[in-house]
Amino acid sequence: MHTYEVFLKKDGRDEFRHAGALDAANDALAEVHARETYIRRAEGDRLWLVRRDHVIVADVDFVAPNADKPHRHHDGAAVAARRKANREASE
Repeated sequence: MHTYEVFLKKDGRDEFRHAGALDAANDALAEVHARETYIRRAEGDRLWLVRRDHVIVADVDFVAPNADKPHRHHDGAAVAARRKANREASE
């Protein structure tokens, strides 16, 4: 038995979304099982199956240098607070 990760895409949307995982003896059975489990109600138009043992998982130390960059992902709250403080100081 192999474990497969299932990804679905609705036509017209940009990316595939992870839908879940399933176990199957081979690729053909995995396709049938995924169709019957994940897209029987038209949740997606495209289906990807990836055997879990083929997924490359990056080591935590490899990813770590990019973890400490909060300036790249913010909601603008710090900028808004600074501008508000500047306005109040100039009044």
